[in-house]
Amino acid sequence: MTAEAAKNDWEYFDKIYCISLKDRIDRQAEAKIQFGKVGLSDKVEFVIVPKHPHNCEEGIYDSHLACLKSAIQAGAGNVVIFEDDILFDRFSPARLKNCIDFLSANPDWNALFFGCLVSSSKRTQNESVLKIKYRCLAHAYALNRRFAETIIKTPWREIPYDDMLSKHSKNFYAIYPSFAFQSNSRTDNNRNVRLDKIRRWCGGLWRIQKINEFYHRHLIAVIATHIILIVIILKWIL
Repeated sequence: MTAEAAKNDWEYFDKIYCISLKDRIDRQAEAKIQFGKVGLSDKVEFVIVPKHPHNCEEGIYDSHLACLKSAIQAGAGNVVIFEDDILFDRFSPARLKNCIDFLSANPDWNALFFGCLVSSSKRTQNESVLKIKYRCLAHAYALNRRFAETIIKTPWREIPYDDMLSKHSKNFYAIYPSFAFQSNSRTDNNRNVRLDKIRRWCGGLWRIQKINEFYHRHLIAVIATHIILIVIILKWIL
């Protein structure tokens, strides 16, 4: 029922892609299952790419830009890009519809993230949308055509794709609460093997993303709680 209710709302997006390495058939199969859960079974075009021979980060960068260029060439007004380790959790058709209503009413939007890490966030007039200062993760997001045309003009400069995006963090929004995460599937990025192990030790990106979201939405309460605890400890010590 959840998937069926969301099908029409996904129609707002002109092109929807999922990037996957040629030899990750396991991820492609799991991604199809995930897409089926949110009404995207027949709407996602898989972009199958070979692994970059020298630099995984450059391969990721090139793959995202290839999707953006393809969407622009197809005349799309916007585009959604997923990565093949996508994991949906707490998905809500009503929340998706609220976000699409927001985008329709705010044509100056540049990016909407279905899940990411942020440096800060604040409420908008829509309860399902936050205005964010984007930090990283590009596993599930949408770009407006105008902004995509700017991004494709940015050549590879030894900067990971999400780091490059963070330098353009104007009119960036995120669905709230987020519903798109990265699974604990092994990473294909040889440069991130150690970081991937640390992330797994911390409960995976699924948990890290939720903690990041909670922290920035309740920052004042978190700080106040710490101050109260410090005062209690000091009083106990003194």
